[in-house]
Amino acid sequence: MLGKILGCCLLLLVALPIFAKDVNNDPYEDFNRHAFRLNQTLDKVFFKPIATVYKTVLPWPVTKGISNFFSNLGQVPTIINNLLQADFYDATGNAWRLVINTTVGIGGFIDVASQIDLPLHAQDFGLTLAKWGYCSSAYLVVPILGPRTVRDAISWPIDYGVFSVYPYISDVAWRNGLTAGSFVNARAQLLDFDQTIKQASFDPYIFQRNAYLQHRNYLIQQNSQDSSSASFDDDDDGDDGDDGDSDVVE
Repeated sequence: MLGKILGCCLLLLVALPIFAKDVNNDPYEDFNRHAFRLNQTLDKVFFKPIATVYKTVLPWPVTKGISNFFSNLGQVPTIINNLLQADFYDATGNAWRLVINTTVGIGGFIDVASQIDLPLHAQDFGLTLAKWGYCSSAYLVVPILGPRTVRDAISWPIDYGVFSVYPYISDVAWRNGLTAGSFVNARAQLLDFDQTIKQASFDPYIFQRNAYLQHRNYLIQQNSQDSSSASFDDDDDGDDGDDGDSDVVE
């Protein structure tokens, strides 16, 4: 696994100067709108009905537990991305979340960690690339997967195919079942927003694009601010040490 991680990271880091030229917001709009309509059709015919039945048949405590379970599985790529971002504080916190929720939380179905002040700090490889300089990226709608940027689209296979637990599950039926379950769970979480999007937007494509890009930019800025705060704290510690030395000399 380590070899895969290092190889993929090196490949993408070498490609950063090329991809960083994608400064336009939506240069692929014609393609994106076709992909958006395809996704809307697939959602209407297939994904939304399944998610609706899932959310209607199962009681809330069960769907909440399932959501917690998949969120717990998502801690693995989050921790790896924390480490790749050199964010060892959040990596430690998320590792504790994984251990506590997997054990005390019965496989992650109960989010015990949040109750003891260990909040979720989700990360992905797209945010890792942004942390190291690949911030500006063109909007791209991927069939089935939905809204992305070019950066996030090339990052998703890394998160899923290298960092996540799914490809390392040897039993094919279990692996496919968990993957399908994660998609159904993710779609079910968005059902409550469907009507809001229809009412609030004259153009659902524009609404989805702007909402996605604003959210991703917010996460990138948060990561940048967290790094700045950490650096500032380190500088403060260093200044305190210098002051202490000066007092001794005097």
